[in-house]
This record gives sequence, structure tokens and C-alpha cells, in this order.
Amino acid sequence: MYEHLETAQNQEKLRRIAIDPVSRVEGHGKVTLLLDENNKVRQARLHIVEFRGFERFIQGRPYWELPVLVQRLCGICPVSHHLAAAKAIDQLVGVDPKNLPVTATKLRRLLHFGQVLQSHALHFFHLSSPDLLFGFESEINKRNIIAVLNDYPGIGLQGVKLRKYGQEVIRMISGKRIHGSGAIAGGMNKALSKEERDYLLLDIDQVIDWSTSAVNLVKKIHCSNLPYYDEFATIRSNYLGLIQPNGALELYHGGIRCKNDKGETLVDHYDYRHYNDLIHEEVRSWTYMKFPYLLPLGKDNGWYRVGPLARVNNCEFIDTPLAEAQRAEFKAHGGANSLSAAALPPSLAVEAMVHSTLATHWARLIEMLHCAESIQRLLHDPDILGQDLIAHGEKRYEGIGVIEAPRGTLFHHYQIDDNDIVTKANLIVSTTSNNQAMNESVRQVAAEYLSGRELTEPLLNNVEVAIRAYDPCLSCATHAVGKMPLQLELVDAQGHLIDKIAKHSDGQVERIND
Repeated sequence: MYEHLETAQNQEKLRRIAIDPVSRVEGHGKVTLLLDENNKVRQARLHIVEFRGFERFIQGRPYWELPVLVQRLCGICPVSHHLAAAKAIDQLVGVDPKNLPVTATKLRRLLHFGQVLQSHALHFFHLSSPDLLFGFESEINKRNIIAVLNDYPGIGLQGVKLRKYGQEVIRMISGKRIHGSGAIAGGMNKALSKEERDYLLLDIDQVIDWSTSAVNLVKKIHCSNLPYYDEFATIRSNYLGLIQPNGALELYHGGIRCKNDKGETLVDHYDYRHYNDLIHEEVRSWTYMKFPYLLPLGKDNGWYRVGPLARVNNCEFIDTPLAEAQRAEFKAHGGANSLSAAALPPSLAVEAMVHSTLATHWARLIEMLHCAESIQRLLHDPDILGQDLIAHGEKRYEGIGVIEAPRGTLFHHYQIDDNDIVTKANLIVSTTSNNQAMNESVRQVAAEYLSGRELTEPLLNNVEVAIRAYDPCLSCATHAVGKMPLQLELVDAQGHLIDKIAKHSDGQVERIND
């Protein structure tokens, strides 16, 4: 199917290319590119095309069900939703983070580190490593984890085992690898036994070694493909994420920090309970996903990125030694390739920001290493075996929980009535915050790599590689379900079909000659 789209300014007819769905991401979406008669990309859009409305589903439910209910948003990052909801309902029972029992806080952190570790391992090894190891335009049968296991068995196996370990951390704390329980209003529902702790200690040294190897691998891949990897899909943006009071990387609880593309701090240690005064969401007619922006900067200039790249850019250091050493090298790479930082006089210089979209993979694995080190540290902490798990307070009617999910900052906001029933819910998930950035990266790649009239499957994958770097969870963003076929058509300005290809559910591509 194709359509003519006219601009309000000059009524010109544009060609429309649709990539539907985007593959090797969590959930389903499509991309449309609008081109003029000279094949110049005039517009690029990432659409989220299915809607389930989870925020309405949880209205009318008692608040204590939320940490379990919201996990059904996603099978990849259920723990992130579980903990964000738990942090929100803590407030509903009058318990602030500083008043949560020490053991409960550390168990939640341990659970979260396991979640981020397994999610980062899944994304890099299963979804992205085929592109990075075989090339963006490699044969389609190479772009999957099976091919990685066949051609790079050591790397593939490490990825499988890293994810398995993270899931075991989740299982020991919540009872199940996926959609378990654990966090409840005011604390945790189960202590960690010495046997469970010792079981997790058995493999943690190996997990740290594997995580270190993974960082070195992605660093080698990135630096071996310069300047291409620094330029592919690269955009300049603002960055947002949580930060510790001392400026360290934070994944579980902290204040909001925002920096601009020059590395200048816009907002620091902002209380996330007032996020509505900082972030607004714009609705656009062509997608179910919203477009958040920083209110002080406005819609045009206030869009931002979240996730590993944002977090590593925003933090001043990482409080685990191996990950911190890797962070310093990562930022040094950004400084070496930053013209803006070099142009500033020493008195005004700020730490260079890394804007390369593909460098997100590098930042992601630095975080994975940090999680492995943090798990080791918590397993050796005597508090982790404590029995004091629940705190109580006075009822409140509003709770806001914010956490750094693997893909970025995640907001859960609830209001309840006198009967403890949810009357309002608002979720801003990481992929929603990255919406404008993904659209900008798609536009950049399309403008750079779309050439001529013939459409090829490798072209499809170049566009998808840009999206895939953000590790989008489209199911979380609008709670999409189902499978869709892919069909891509190129139509000239007069409405004539020039070329059409289809991508089947088994990944095979067919050129269709009508």
C-alpha cells in the first residue's frame, strides 16, 4: 500500500517507503520515509502501530496489585516495572526511600542489578551482535544468535550464560525468572537465605570476567570501524537520567540530572516526584507513542535521550572499579572526537559528551560490568541476609516511582481514592523518552544510505540497526502485541509503483513483481 502526502507549504507529492515491522526489537513498529523526486529524504518517522492501553487497565484495581500487574507490560524488563511500581506504592503507605529497611533496599538493588545484567546481555548478544560481528549488510541468515553461536561459539555462549546468571539472581529473590514477586508496599516479601546467596556467589567471578571481555569486544569493534561507527545514526541531543548525590552512576534511586549536547548541566539532583514540572508529553496523530520533552526548553529543543549512553554521559564516575576504568576510556574516546570540547578555552571546558548512537552498545556493556561488580559486592554484604524487610507509615493518595530501567529512565505515577483503588495512572517508559531521538537517527541513516530506486534488504537492516541501538521496547512504549508481515514499497511522485519487496516471518526477503 502507498499514499500521497502533501506538505502544507508547497503541496508537493512525496514518495513513501514503509518498513513494517522493524525486526529484532522487543515489540512491533514500522518506519516510513518520505522522499522527493530526487530521492532526498524529507521526513522519517518511527511509528508504533498497536495499542493496548495498560494505564487504563490498572485503573480500578487495588494499589497493592500494581507491582505484579505492571510486569505484564513486558517479558523482557518486568523487574523494572515491578520495582518502579513498588517505589510508587511505598509512598502510598507513607514510606519514603530513606525509611525503607536497609535489607529491603539492598535486596531490591540486587534484584535490579540482575535485571539490568540479563537485559543488557540479551540485547547485545542476541539482538545486536549479529550486526556488529557480521556487518550491517551481511547475509540475512547470519543475522541471528544461532549464526553467532556457530561462527563465534565462545562469544555466543558467554552471552547465553550471562543472561542466565542475571535471571538466576532474579529467581533467587522473586521466585521466578519472569513475572515473579518480591517487592511489596514498604519493602520485600522474602529474605534471601544463606544457601541462595552462596549459590549466586559460585559464578559471580566468572560473570565479571565475561562482562569485562564483552566490554573489550564491543570497544574493539567500535574502534576498528572509525569514523563510521562514530558517524552512523549519530545525533546531538540532551541527556536525562538519575544520578547519585555524589555524581556517581545510579540505576535504582537518585535525583534527575539533565545535560545538553555540550555537556553543560541543565538540571541537577531534581526530585523526580515533581517530574510533571520538568517533563511534558506531546501527542502526534501518526503514532501511539508520545514525545516527551523538557518543558523549560520547549518542544523543538527539549527532546532528550535516556538509557546507557545518557547515563554514562551524565555521571561523573562509576562506583565499581572495573566499570569506572572502562568509563574513563569511553569518555576519553568521546573527548578525542569532540570538536566542541576542543574549541572551548580550558576555563570553560566541560567533559566531552559521546554522541555516537552506536556507542550506546559500548556504554551498555560498561553498565553490564558495573552490575556484575555490584552483585558481587552486595552478595558479600552481611545486610543482604537480614530479616527486617517491611516498614509502615501513614496513607497517602499519590505515589511516584522512578527507576533506571535497562533502556533508560522509567516513571510510574499513581493516584488512589479512600478505598485504595487506583483512580489515575501515568507511565513514561524509556522508549517513549527516546522516541524523538530514534526518529532523528532513522532520518540520518535514511538520508545517508538510501540511494537510487532499487530497494534492498540490506537497506532495511541499516535503518533497523539505527533503531536497534536504542534497544527499544515497543511493547512497553504502547503495550503492543501480535506479529505483522513486512512489506516495503517505493512509489514515484506520480503514484506509480517502482519497486516492492516483502520480508516473511522466517526472515526471507522476496522481491515482488506485480
